[in-house]
Amino acid sequence: MFCMDVFLHKLVYEGIKRSEWRNFLREGEDMKKFGKKIAGFLLAAVLAGGTFTGCGDHNTVSIVNVSYDPTRELYTDYNTIFAEHWKEQTGQDVEVIQSHGGSGKQALEVANGLEADVVTLALEYDIDSIEKAGLIEDGWVDEFPDDSAPYTSTIVFLVRKDNPKHIQDWDDLVRDDVDVITPNPKTSGGARWNYLAAWAYADRKYNGDTQQTEDFVKKMYQNVLVLDSGARGATTTFVENGQGDVLVAWENEAYLSMRDYPDEYEIVTPSVSILAQPSVAVVDEVVDYRGTRDVATEYLKYLYSDEAQEIEAENYFRPTNEKILKEHSDVFDLSVDLVNISDYGGWDEVQKKHFADGGIFDEIYER
Repeated sequence: MFCMDVFLHKLVYEGIKRSEWRNFLREGEDMKKFGKKIAGFLLAAVLAGGTFTGCGDHNTVSIVNVSYDPTRELYTDYNTIFAEHWKEQTGQDVEVIQSHGGSGKQALEVANGLEADVVTLALEYDIDSIEKAGLIEDGWVDEFPDDSAPYTSTIVFLVRKDNPKHIQDWDDLVRDDVDVITPNPKTSGGARWNYLAAWAYADRKYNGDTQQTEDFVKKMYQNVLVLDSGARGATTTFVENGQGDVLVAWENEAYLSMRDYPDEYEIVTPSVSILAQPSVAVVDEVVDYRGTRDVATEYLKYLYSDEAQEIEAENYFRPTNEKILKEHSDVFDLSVDLVNISDYGGWDEVQKKHFADGGIFDEIYER
């Protein structure tokens, strides 16, 4: 039996965007091509072994989690244990449909109509933008513990085996002989954390002198070979395409590369980095329309359970549970000096100053 609700969500998230539906319905464009696409999904569903039903029997529920690039492996593991938990609690099966990409781009997609029951994005500002679009209620950041950030991360360097360029800290990323890989902070949440970690180092180095700090960060971006749209794309550029001397990366993304290629890379933790707090929220307008508020809320709440926190640690995210975090101190450098986004006025101030059109990043990034 194949739930029609699940099918329709797969149709949207795995092949046909809502914009395509709108174009078809409003303009009637390319009906033959559009029909073939739907037929392909129907055939795939039948071949998967099902007939179509509604979900009126409530035996199956589907939700969509729109997330950012480096959480693919995490949510593959988490969705399995959550499905078991939800089945045990309610007797109901749950299918979680995932969408991944650069965090800023993902937030824009949701604000523009990409239907998500929950969002698990790279930073608070991206969820705020969905709130401003009228889809999430005010006060979402207080709905779950730790500012609705069930896990954290930081920014590190991934270098090639034996560290041939002897990269140790941010100063090395402005050397003329070092090529840097980092994503675009206009589209990637992780890239904004990367930028701010570099800014924090320079801010301390130059005792708060804004011009010298700006010049330092500008020099680093002059060394950037490729500015990918998301963190996973940047990792692919560095790891699979072999470009660059150093990848500025989420800690978990660097460790995943080490796990997959244990003899090819090393991690360097800079002297100053930033506490990166990926945020989660229920998309109120969607869950109220679909009747999925209970399962969506539990989906995010369960991220704080001991079982989920262990899975987060195993996927190289830092658990917010201090006991579990300390149990993984052999992996995480807990002594690194981490600045906080609040040190720079919070995300609204940072976004306006650094990443909005005409902000500092636009001024310093020249090709």
